[in-house]
Amino acid sequence: MTTEIKASQRMLWHTSDADRALELLQSNRQTGLTAQQVAERQQQYGLNELEDTGGRSAWVILLDQFKNIMLIMLIAVAIISGLLDFADWRAGELPTGDIPFKDTVAILAIVILNGILGYMQESRAEKALAALKNLASPRVRVVREGRISEIDAKDLVPGDVMLMEAGMQVAADGRLLEAINLQVREAALTGEAHAVSKQVHTQLPEDTSVGDRTNMLFQGTEVVQGRGTALVTNTGMQTELGKIASMLQSVETEPTPLQQRMDQLSQVLVYGSLALVAVVVIAGLIISGVGKFRELLEVSLSMAVAVVPEGLPAVITVTLALGTQRMVRRHALIRRLPAVETLGSVTTICSDKTGTLTQNKMVVQMVSSGSGAFRVTGEGYCPEGEFLVAHSHTPIQVASYPDLHALLLAGVLCNDAALQKEQGEWAIIGDPTEAALLVVGAKAGLNQSDWTYRLPRADEISFTSERKRMSVILSRQLETNGKTTPVSNAELPFVVADARWILCCKGSPELVLERCQQIQIGKTVQPLTPDLRQQILEENNHFASRGLRVLGLAYRPLGTRPPSGAEEAIEQEMVWLGLISMLDAPRSEVREAVARCRTAGIRPVMITGDHQLTAQAIAEDLGIASPGDEVLTGRDLEKMDLPELQQHVDRVSIYARVSPEHKLRIVQALQKQNKIAAMTGDGVNDAPALKQADIGIAMGITGTDVSKEASDMVLLDDNFATIVAAVEEGRVVYTNIRRFIKYILGSNIGEVLTIAASPLIVGAAGVPLSPLQILWMNLVTDGLPALALAVEPAEPNVMQRPPHDPSESIFARGLGWYMVRIGIILAIITIVLMAWAYPYTQATPGDPQRWKTMVFTTLCLAQMGHAMAIRSNTQLTVELNPFTNPFLLIAVGLTTILQLMLVYVPPLRDFFGTHYLNATELGICIGTSLLMFVWVELEKLFCRWYFKRRPGRINPVD
Repeated sequence: MTTEIKASQRMLWHTSDADRALELLQSNRQTGLTAQQVAERQQQYGLNELEDTGGRSAWVILLDQFKNIMLIMLIAVAIISGLLDFADWRAGELPTGDIPFKDTVAILAIVILNGILGYMQESRAEKALAALKNLASPRVRVVREGRISEIDAKDLVPGDVMLMEAGMQVAADGRLLEAINLQVREAALTGEAHAVSKQVHTQLPEDTSVGDRTNMLFQGTEVVQGRGTALVTNTGMQTELGKIASMLQSVETEPTPLQQRMDQLSQVLVYGSLALVAVVVIAGLIISGVGKFRELLEVSLSMAVAVVPEGLPAVITVTLALGTQRMVRRHALIRRLPAVETLGSVTTICSDKTGTLTQNKMVVQMVSSGSGAFRVTGEGYCPEGEFLVAHSHTPIQVASYPDLHALLLAGVLCNDAALQKEQGEWAIIGDPTEAALLVVGAKAGLNQSDWTYRLPRADEISFTSERKRMSVILSRQLETNGKTTPVSNAELPFVVADARWILCCKGSPELVLERCQQIQIGKTVQPLTPDLRQQILEENNHFASRGLRVLGLAYRPLGTRPPSGAEEAIEQEMVWLGLISMLDAPRSEVREAVARCRTAGIRPVMITGDHQLTAQAIAEDLGIASPGDEVLTGRDLEKMDLPELQQHVDRVSIYARVSPEHKLRIVQALQKQNKIAAMTGDGVNDAPALKQADIGIAMGITGTDVSKEASDMVLLDDNFATIVAAVEEGRVVYTNIRRFIKYILGSNIGEVLTIAASPLIVGAAGVPLSPLQILWMNLVTDGLPALALAVEPAEPNVMQRPPHDPSESIFARGLGWYMVRIGIILAIITIVLMAWAYPYTQATPGDPQRWKTMVFTTLCLAQMGHAMAIRSNTQLTVELNPFTNPFLLIAVGLTTILQLMLVYVPPLRDFFGTHYLNATELGICIGTSLLMFVWVELEKLFCRWYFKRRPGRINPVD
């Protein structure tokens, strides 16, 4: 392999002509490569395949779950507890009927359960690259040693000559050598739905985007029309598809805000617990001496178990799962559970235009004929709407304007599309632009089948990218019962005199207009003066500047049928009819969704491969941008490095003509600015940006498998409004997560303080709570009400406040102080009870250890009151409708019954080490626990009074 060929692989092939490409790759368009050349190049470049760099194995993912600092502390507690039980068992000091190692087994079971939950969230195999590989064609036809042969696509090498035809997938990147009416659908690569017409004899500038490289073919795209020959220029990871694969694999998955906050919470709890344990042990040793080390160690173990919210991971997982179910009902499918909460923190939504913000249906907006300009109403492909005079908005009858009638009829007849009704919905077959002409014609009462019968097509001059127009020749000879009769002039809106044939032409307004010598105004034909020409061109420019796609239409009466090959001759001296301008109209619900985004402090951004003017028109119409706002194109982005781009992303809301690398860089720049970015996409080119984004959102209807596999969420209806609905659900989920974290950790702090104070209250009488009892509280008496709090309905103002700072602590906005305050109050209530119950049970008949069960029961029942009161930060419980969350009533009732079973069902009493309480003792526990409920309600009343007296102060709302 020569140095010249190696250097050629770094070349921008679209800048070169075909002969120069053949010379650089030392190939021949007639004979292709020799067997020796193929062997050398396979050795040099390897197989034409996408390479997988691999990821973490299932075992590594599972083991990573046990690096969590809270689980490490629980494992240490289980080991120490097991060693103490083993020592007691060997010494024969285990209490009669006690089960050895039950605390150890219970703690390790919780550790394993939490590890499995974490594994299930992370272990989804990375399938985006596999989906990307599926785009590669398995077989391809090539010319080698002068013969055509079919080979495996993986055996292609640079310099091979590929033969392509309609229906084939392109197997490698290549420079076109020959193209005959060749059209390629590149939606998988560029995201643009329209097939691209390919041309051989063009040399393009270096900065031409992938979507505009009309002299190139790209791996993974599909030939939809014509045939062609291409010289393979890049294979494997050097193709445009390979570059996307490289970007996809280079994107590192960042932890979500919730995962970051949970890590922070774990560290605070563990280090705080260890510090408290150290204080208790050291103070105990100083006061009681070394002889009490065993008792102090037991206190430390109980404190360590108490501080870890063992049920929290399960509650969060179930809460996120419930959130996904609610989102599915709103047409959003969540693929990764943590994404539910991340949605609630989104600050920027980067959305594609076509199909997401728009209907992906071309709709005629304006028509202009010799009689004036008219606006057309209606949506989508439904053939219902009105024609209004553009300036006065007065409705008109099309039949009263012959020139307008002729303009619309020409669009219906010069057309290869079809409009039909399927299952109650209007649908098209063919090109969306041509379909728009059928729809606007149907709005004027022009039925395609009727008119194609009356004016049958005799010949067609096809559209090409060079001609930029299409013409049809229509016959006026209508056959009826074996007789040929011409359609009368009175039936036709065209001015045709006695012509037997009519040519109708549509295409680029400038090119059609320059072939016209006359204009129809009303039912008369007049000369097309220079002033009229200038007026038409200005009107065309005005429509185009608004992002509209504009077509010019004309016709010509013909006395004789023209011979084949006379296209240039007959497309002359035509009669100008007018302009039809259309737009992929915005979805009607998106404007409201964009407004809701603004109200919620979320900035919508449009990122599209479409033209800048079209993007501006749609963005301004929807409220995403204002007139005069800065717009960046792909070429602008090419000239910026990442720091420079970061200076623009805060104020740019429209990006046009972008490529895959641009989308990825935009998302990275937003993240560097500490934005939580959601990114939508449907094409293969979107996959790296979808994976990089905090929330990658794929299209469920038009999206490729690659984009879906790389995403966190799939829109089942491809609708921007669904994203906003999902953000609302995400905010509800985050609010509820904070609510039950307050509940769970406030209870845990109360447990820890109670256990820490027990040596001071009861001396050597033992710890009031065993590790098994603490696990019961953390999993059942905390867990069930916490799950019920997770389905608390949304607050009315959930979408009227800005998104939370993504970098805020889990303890932000008063949550940390609330947990500490409630924990202290719960501890004070329980410690006072313990100080009374311990001497009481020693002095009265019955089991002297009853005081422990009274402390245990009071803590559990106090949490029930806390759960009822915490539903709202401001409203009293009596002011809330209890049936808006019936699950909380069920959870509180069920948990209370289960707690009483531990006291009064002998097998459970023996297993959990509780003691029988009489009615008086149980009543004291219930009465004492109610103080927790009363305290939280009094706090609400105080806050009302405080903020009423100080109206300038803001009451924080979670």
